[in-house]
Amino acid sequence: MLLMLVYLLCFIPAAETCLQCERIIRFLHEDFILSTAIKYQIELNMICDHAYQNYKQTSRQRKGVIDPTTLYRARTEYQSEFNRFWNINKSGLITSKTIQILEKGNRILEKHLDTFIRDGLCPNKCGFLNRRVIDCLTCKFKMYICPSPSGQHNCGENPVRAEEGGQVVLNCYQPWHLLISGKPEYYYSWAPGVPRTKKLNESDFVPLVVTHESSVVLNQLHLDEEGTYRCSLQEENKTIFYQVTFLLTDSQIFCHPALPTIWRQRLTLSAHRGPAAASHRHGCCSESDRERRPHSCFRINDNAEERRSQQSKKKRRNMKENTDSTA
Repeated sequence: MLLMLVYLLCFIPAAETCLQCERIIRFLHEDFILSTAIKYQIELNMICDHAYQNYKQTSRQRKGVIDPTTLYRARTEYQSEFNRFWNINKSGLITSKTIQILEKGNRILEKHLDTFIRDGLCPNKCGFLNRRVIDCLTCKFKMYICPSPSGQHNCGENPVRAEEGGQVVLNCYQPWHLLISGKPEYYYSWAPGVPRTKKLNESDFVPLVVTHESSVVLNQLHLDEEGTYRCSLQEENKTIFYQVTFLLTDSQIFCHPALPTIWRQRLTLSAHRGPAAASHRHGCCSESDRERRPHSCFRINDNAEERRSQQSKKKRRNMKENTDSTA
């Protein structure tokens, strides 16, 4: 891209510059060069040869790559500046004016590339990005790898609370996901059980759904669906670009989750009883009682493997139906 403006006034072979991709600019400046006297064309070519080396060095200093959007912005700005420049400078020495517009083009390119390198080339603050860019020296697309700044693809945990019978939306979308080359998909999985009560292994996670949509909806939640949900953006070859976990807990459970033995009690509310009555009826799990009488809560049976298996199958079926209806 940085070599683009060189070719605007020079007939450099297409293999050495990105300019063959910008036909509008090329034709505009070919017409300009042909409109000058032959004696000026020779001198302009010498000026352009020197400018080409300068732009080449500038490109290398800025990683030598650009994306189509930045290329378009730089091209349109230069095109406007070129037309304005020659409309107000119709007299004078053409060679000196050519040098001026080439220097102006260099500043335009530097501005857009500096912004692109700083903000657009590797926008992934966490996770692995493999994207397509234009090589400024060959004007061909190539792959550019942006490693994770944190050194890993795991991008943290998000606590999520919901009531039984309600619904929750899990969304692991990041804007830079659209830049990933290929067709990665979102893999959702689930590890049953109270989050953060034990160290999870890969075998603990049950596959739920694979989808091109970044979000899934969990409807009619049941207490057994509490757990650690994981979203991984990955290719079919299992290359993981981004991963995040959601810690789903019941919003009406107040017993401390870090106790050695997990004693919990749901606050069952009815139309005739408020939170205070429910807490008093079960004698536990209000905020004021959590530390004073933690072991007076009722224990929930977390060993119902058959029920978990049924819930897992139902969850996968519901999530697939939601995904199909959305598509």
